[in-house]
Amino acid sequence: MVALALVVTLVIAGLASLFMAWAIGAGSSGSTPFAPAVGANAISVMRAGFYVGILGLLGALLQGENVTEAVGRELIGGVTLSPLAAVVALLLAAALVAIGVFAGYPIATAFTVTGAVVGVGLAMGGDPAWAKYREISTLWVLVPFVGGGAAYATARLLRSDRVPERGVVLALAALVGVILANVDFALLGPAGQASSVADAVYLQSEIASRTVVLAGVSLVFAAVAAGLLALDLRNGAVAAQRHFLLVLGGLVAFSAGGSQVGLALGPLLPLLDDLATSIPLWAILFGGGVGLLAGSWTGAPRMIKTLAQDYSSLGPRRSIAALIPSFAIAQSAVFLGVPVSFNEIIVSAIIGSGYAAGGSGVSAEKMLKTVGAWIASLALALGLGYGLYTVASLALGMV
Repeated sequence: MVALALVVTLVIAGLASLFMAWAIGAGSSGSTPFAPAVGANAISVMRAGFYVGILGLLGALLQGENVTEAVGRELIGGVTLSPLAAVVALLLAAALVAIGVFAGYPIATAFTVTGAVVGVGLAMGGDPAWAKYREISTLWVLVPFVGGGAAYATARLLRSDRVPERGVVLALAALVGVILANVDFALLGPAGQASSVADAVYLQSEIASRTVVLAGVSLVFAAVAAGLLALDLRNGAVAAQRHFLLVLGGLVAFSAGGSQVGLALGPLLPLLDDLATSIPLWAILFGGGVGLLAGSWTGAPRMIKTLAQDYSSLGPRRSIAALIPSFAIAQSAVFLGVPVSFNEIIVSAIIGSGYAAGGSGVSAEKMLKTVGAWIASLALALGLGYGLYTVASLALGMV
């Protein structure tokens, strides 16, 4: 009887996790990566939703482990999430995100999941993980200033008459190449570890200095990225900028999958510990990635339209300025294993690039409502997570 109850609970928790993955795909990871490209008319809404789903699935497989572990094991101390706690946290967070999707407001997914997991964990008698909270809150607070500020500065540079636009765009492509050379992928590292292309080359080389190898590989990637864009620029600046936008949107979509899948799967990890020998982590990440893909294909177009058209009227320059810092911040969060909201990243960057043109097209009312929704979602998820778990555990205890 106990075994049957455990199986039923695992099935319910798994379905809740898939629902959460769908809601994330429809909202945060599915809508934000290509929104600037759609706003710049570089790709259609429906096509963006299709590609972001595929790339998000790949990101979940190749980069999903860090954030999944952080959400599942590092947000609360002293206790391990029970099956009931996992179900309550996942259903609550998914419901809040889904409400945001259908209401047309981008709820910060990381806020709702973090709040829900911490809420149920405290209700179980767990201890606050203050060190992790400081790390998370620091990143959350810095994102609008760093992302928005970098997007603003980049957009201003692209609009400046003092600097050749071609040179700026090529330099930005080189920067993207450097980042790509140093981000971690699961397939490149030894068993159970991720590694970057630069580190993989270092491990295979006979050069003693790791710094020299990393710098050399980074320079090669930078030269290749800038060279490819330079070739494309020969066919026209407008077409090349749109192609660059699509590449950047793809990189952000990939990064979103690597980060956001952890929000859906993290609470399941304690439940799956006993099954770890029979269910490899890549299979679990693949399941979460499929959920993200389904959400991207079925629910993301509505939110893509909202971000692309309601927040700021973006041209190719401002879209490029928004996506590059978004990609860098997303990869930093994946590396650190910190759950981060892609809505917060992208919206901050869109606003920053919009203000580079004197605030043209930026909706102040929409901005304030969105920030209010982010704060409310964190507080609501924390309070409801604590209350719902307490009520549910009492009700089950009376049965």
